[in-house]
Amino acid sequence: MLGVSGRLMLQALVAGERDPEVLADLAKAQLRKKIPELREALQGRFRDHHALMVRLSLDHAKYLEAAIAELDAQVDRVMAPFVEARDHLDTITGVGKRAAECIIAEIGADMTRFPTAGHLASWAGMAPGNNITGGKRQSGTTTKGNVWLAEILNQCAWSAARSRNTYLSAQYWRLARRIGKKKAATAVGHSILVICWHLLSNNAD
Repeated sequence: MLGVSGRLMLQALVAGERDPEVLADLAKAQLRKKIPELREALQGRFRDHHALMVRLSLDHAKYLEAAIAELDAQVDRVMAPFVEARDHLDTITGVGKRAAECIIAEIGADMTRFPTAGHLASWAGMAPGNNITGGKRQSGTTTKGNVWLAEILNQCAWSAARSRNTYLSAQYWRLARRIGKKKAATAVGHSILVICWHLLSNNAD
């Protein structure tokens, strides 16, 4: 609905156009293959009240997009000193530009404060618990830590799980069959954090 074709049709409706033929012809690119279906979909009752509601919705969407663009520009300015670190993290499967920025916002780019990847994982609350009784591990529950970072890493893990022919994807599906999808995502999130530590510590990609 908010693609180029959809917006053109909605704007035309708000401006007073009601002819399905004219509206459908506003379709662009691949959507032009569906003009017959669009003609049928655009037939119906569309009154001034509907036009008002659509116009307000479009104006609100435009405002939100402008606000997001302004915030994105501010984030880019703040991240300027950390661009190299962000680009390193962006190479990790499942970690995009925004996720990399969020990770750096939580852990920083200087890993000297964390002697090892294990220290970072423990601080972040992504390290498995060490509950062993009689030589058998009883629980893999993670420790408490940075909930915001944990959420970001879990989202990255879900994204990595959907990738093809990658180590993190293979790790996720191997663990998911044994311990369930949620715990598997946490484990992959832990792996991603360990990779982050190594990339930031060694300044390597």
